[in-house]
Amino acid sequence: MSKGIYVATIEPNSGKSVVVLGLMRMLLGKTAKVGYFRPIIEDLNNGKMDNHISTILSYFEIDINYKKTFAFTRNEVLDLYNQGKSGEVIDHIIKKYKNLEERFDFVLVEGTDFSHENSSIELDLNILISKNLGIPVIIVMQGDKKEPKEIVDNGQLAYDTFKNDVNVLSIIANKVNPDDLSTLKTLLKERIPNTGITVIPKIPNLACPTVKEVVDSLDGNVLFGKEMLNNLIESFSVGAMQLRNYLTHLKDNGLVITPGDRADIILGALQANISKNYPKISGIILTGGLIPEEPILKLIEGLSSVVPIISVSGGTYFVTNKIGSIKPKIYADNIEKITTSISTFEKHANTDKLAERLITFESERFTPRMFQYNLLQRALKNKKHIVLPEGYDERILEAAARLISAQVVELTLIGEADKIKERIEKLDISLDVNAINIVSPTKSPHFDDYVNTYYELRKHKNVNLAMARDAMTDVSYFGTMMIYKGHADGMVSGAVNTTQHTLLPALQFIKTKPGVNIVSSIFFMCLEDRISVFGDCAINPNPNARELAEIAISSAQTAKDFGIEPKVAMLSYSSGASGKGADVEKVREATEIVKAEVPSLKIEGPIQYDAAVDMRIGKSKLPDSEVAGRASVLIFPDLNTGNNTYKAVQRETGALAIGPVLQGLNKPVNDLSRGCTADDIYSTVIITAIQAQDI
Repeated sequence: MSKGIYVATIEPNSGKSVVVLGLMRMLLGKTAKVGYFRPIIEDLNNGKMDNHISTILSYFEIDINYKKTFAFTRNEVLDLYNQGKSGEVIDHIIKKYKNLEERFDFVLVEGTDFSHENSSIELDLNILISKNLGIPVIIVMQGDKKEPKEIVDNGQLAYDTFKNDVNVLSIIANKVNPDDLSTLKTLLKERIPNTGITVIPKIPNLACPTVKEVVDSLDGNVLFGKEMLNNLIESFSVGAMQLRNYLTHLKDNGLVITPGDRADIILGALQANISKNYPKISGIILTGGLIPEEPILKLIEGLSSVVPIISVSGGTYFVTNKIGSIKPKIYADNIEKITTSISTFEKHANTDKLAERLITFESERFTPRMFQYNLLQRALKNKKHIVLPEGYDERILEAAARLISAQVVELTLIGEADKIKERIEKLDISLDVNAINIVSPTKSPHFDDYVNTYYELRKHKNVNLAMARDAMTDVSYFGTMMIYKGHADGMVSGAVNTTQHTLLPALQFIKTKPGVNIVSSIFFMCLEDRISVFGDCAINPNPNARELAEIAISSAQTAKDFGIEPKVAMLSYSSGASGKGADVEKVREATEIVKAEVPSLKIEGPIQYDAAVDMRIGKSKLPDSEVAGRASVLIFPDLNTGNNTYKAVQRETGALAIGPVLQGLNKPVNDLSRGCTADDIYSTVIITAIQAQDI
């Protein structure tokens, strides 16, 4: 089940707060601990709290430190985007959300408000954030002063915009003309089937600002009536004419705007407020920074009933325009608006059905940033010691700097300390050499022991002491022996050395796990909205059926170990029973071996690549398959196919390819491509550390 829901909108003034309040009440009725999170809030002055956060935390008494309920202010995000650091924005948002997800049973996430220009940026951000949090979305749109057709068109556009990247759980049309409710709901269900539809009418009280909002907007000074600042303002008018003429303009819950020296208007409005013959007013705004003279103030103070009277700076025209532009909000101490919002939502939304959709929802989307975040958190829980034999390589040093900065592993670099330090200074890499171990094989206090150990392990292969000593001067052999002797937990190499150079020492004395006959490899292919496991793309040139089956079983287990549900596609040039020939028969035989040895594993083969990953094609070719169209582990029939395919996917889609990750060894040794980047090394070290946790 999903542990979160993302409330997004496509436009300003959608009434999103009504939905958030209603959802929070619904969720608290279904589960004990509900958290609240806003990835991006508006920029605030003078240490003020975000109004949305303050309202939710206060009214529902949610125990969260305020600073943990949001990730960035709007300007912080724009600054990072302008610096080309959009990835850092998403990474930090994921981290903040995951911290709440660990603490609460469910987290309600509220998107941005669309209260500024550049709404297209906000739309993209909301889609990107919800996608990387891996949670479904409720889209809120507003129908104020819109015809049903326009609302339906907007709903279709919003749904189409979100659906390719995230799962849309429900669409809510808010502030709809009450006469259009039934018609609009029918039209939306016809246009967007299989999605929850809720239509909420416009509630006059929620569309009105309060006197408090006027005070906040104009930085007003409250002279009287502090206890009545939550009075609703249904209209406003300027008292600039003579009193006898102005009294005819008063309306129920109207706000009176008048210069501060117009004692006649002030007193006349107050008298009208207590008269049975005139409407009740919501308050009086005194413009120009003028305050009535002392006798007038004394008279007002002695009245039995006084409305809020506020003094503001600025001329009457400016103040009137400012008040007219105020967009009503719901805030923490306006209990009436909060309760109205909740009751309105509960009346018009099918909360039981919505809650059921949430509880039963499971997303198959798994983005690269989610995957990388999960890897980092797992590695941090049990830090391991990883050795990097190629200590002079620039990419190795850059990755080491990031790993040490993240404090995710202990590191040993193999090489001469002086030369490594010289390289770090020359390349201007911010790597603290005091935070890492640097070992030169021949200068190591363990060198003689390693030589003797290797000799004992390999003397049956005619290795003598001189040969053992020579082998231990090689960085790959020395690093592998560190793992064998328990002086390190894993090794990553191959940025400079060949795969054979990296793997041979491991095969000689690390050896394979019990029951494993073949060492194989996989790549974690980090595609835009999912992680796929590709195997074997680096080690075995032409495995037979038995070997191919073992590669599939190992790859499925690796996927499972890293949080990916294994759905295995045994790839070939045909799907199902249609193809003939030795190559396809090998894949068919391997599939049957896997089914016999691991009957619980979801597997399909032979199957073509497009049928394995494309739902439409998969259903047309293998309609009854649990794997077709949704494969997460793709097993290639030979190295030629696998290696070329992973590189083609990587180059053509821009996917991050993490690997090759070796599987089947007693202790983790992982190979790098000689074209690897510092990012590749960083990710591979973290994966190696996680593999070492399971030893």
